[in-house]
Amino acid sequence: MDNFEEENPFETDVDRVSSETSSTSKVNISAPSSPRHPARVLSPTSPTLSRPFPSSGTNRHPQTTYKSDFCCGRDQWLHSGEDLEILITDAQKTSLNSNTPYITYIIRAGNAEARHRYSEFESLRSSLVKLYPTIIIPPIPSKQTIGDYATKQAKAKEDTAMIARRKRMLQTFLNRIARHPILSNEHVFHRFLDGEVSWTEVLHSPPLSLLPKNTLKAPSHNPTDQSAASAYAALPNPSATHPLRNPDQRSVDSEIFTNKFANHLSGPMEKVTRRTLKRWSENAQDYSELGAALNGYSLNESGALAAAMEKTGQAVDTTYMSTTRLLQELEQNFSEPLHEYAQFAVIIKKLLSYRHQKHVQYEMTQDALEHKREMLEEYEKSEREAKRLDEALSKGRVNGLRSPGSPAEGEEGQSQPQNQPQDEAEEPGSAYLPPHPGPNPYKRRAPGMGFLNALSYTFHGMMDVDPETARRSGISKTRETISQLEDALHLSAQDLKYSSSTIQADLDRFQRQKVADLREMTISMARIHRDWCKKNLEAWQAAKKEIDKIPDHPNKRPPSPEVRPVPGPSGLRRDSTATVNGR
Repeated sequence: MDNFEEENPFETDVDRVSSETSSTSKVNISAPSSPRHPARVLSPTSPTLSRPFPSSGTNRHPQTTYKSDFCCGRDQWLHSGEDLEILITDAQKTSLNSNTPYITYIIRAGNAEARHRYSEFESLRSSLVKLYPTIIIPPIPSKQTIGDYATKQAKAKEDTAMIARRKRMLQTFLNRIARHPILSNEHVFHRFLDGEVSWTEVLHSPPLSLLPKNTLKAPSHNPTDQSAASAYAALPNPSATHPLRNPDQRSVDSEIFTNKFANHLSGPMEKVTRRTLKRWSENAQDYSELGAALNGYSLNESGALAAAMEKTGQAVDTTYMSTTRLLQELEQNFSEPLHEYAQFAVIIKKLLSYRHQKHVQYEMTQDALEHKREMLEEYEKSEREAKRLDEALSKGRVNGLRSPGSPAEGEEGQSQPQNQPQDEAEEPGSAYLPPHPGPNPYKRRAPGMGFLNALSYTFHGMMDVDPETARRSGISKTRETISQLEDALHLSAQDLKYSSSTIQADLDRFQRQKVADLREMTISMARIHRDWCKKNLEAWQAAKKEIDKIPDHPNKRPPSPEVRPVPGPSGLRRDSTATVNGR
């Protein structure tokens, strides 16, 4: 475990926040442009004080805020600077606006009250994930498994223990968002807490209606910004498993640490915790049966023995009740937070995968741009070769036209013998090209080639395969594509830098939150066991007083003044009467 902590790439010092360039030191990219919505930027100067896991007895600290302009009453309440908490006061069964009954959870935030079902909590979280792809969005309790529906069938949705567990974890979910320095400013969250707003209307109105289908092809700082949609459309859609040429070392360390953290939580810790709770539950059931048996047995006795048996039965019953209470508190203050952090580990994996895909997207855009530039160079080289060849052919035609009219005899003082042939009179370097003899009229065609030639002629006519036109069209299209890729590469570089710095800053904030929560969880476990021991000690001390009132056995041998030592391991002599008399 020591090595496990030493390899932690996240910040644990509360007063220290990583710089925006800490996670991109090995990525040569340009600085990002300023985001349009400052409320969605996690800067090093943002308040990142997090409150511990919200359980009974938690020493919470007021949230520090520097906000002065508020979008609504819920926003002002959340940033009032007081020690506030969102409560889920009740869970009721209803069939309002539905053909089938469902469970609705009553949320109280200040003087506002809202009612939402589980599916609406799901839609809130999925919307926040799309709005903030670089922020760790807290988890919500898991859905019912197929096994639960198979065993409980129609009663699965009405399970009291499951509903109580969801109430606690959904309340934790809302309070984590309310205490987040970025998510607490989101107006969609404010409208979720407002009972006078229709959630269906919120889902179908901006900004949620402007969200893209693929967040990889949208700005990381504001996915609803559609001003550069054409440039983002040129970006590739990489796979999460695509390897990187130049991986960022801190991101790699974060991925390794997160995998170890997830393996520790979802592996031995959760398994041992479930097994421990199961054994405590079985122990409580045994105490329940034993207490009932002792209380029943005391009715058959009389005197001090009956009173002692009854008091012992009451002590066993007290142990049963305290063990039941211990089980409930362990589940609320240790098991559920542990499962929540196992969910957090999965969320962080997805967040790091998003950053990985953004980096792959940047490298793939670089490769595509280099490939297009090479294509343009080839096109331009072919164009230059074609122009040079055209110039040579044009020059050859001109010289060829002039060759038959070469200077006659006696002109310019240069005469030739009459018996000299014409071709010998020409200069050896002449560029005259004879005309092409044309197709051989006597060439025999293969059977059936006439139809294919006709089809090929028609097809080539439709495709317009003029080399010069196709080459120039390819040059213009390639230049246009290069322009789009250059814009896309610039945006991809901005997104990568913003994603790396924001994700790392939120990971550092999460690390501080995790340390505080784990500390609170361990303190809660120690307090729970201490209270359990105190309550049982009092009950059993009272039982001991009643047991001491039982008179001694009539055959009890008086204590001997002298004890003769005998050879042996203990140095004491033991006789059979001691065993009979119970000594």
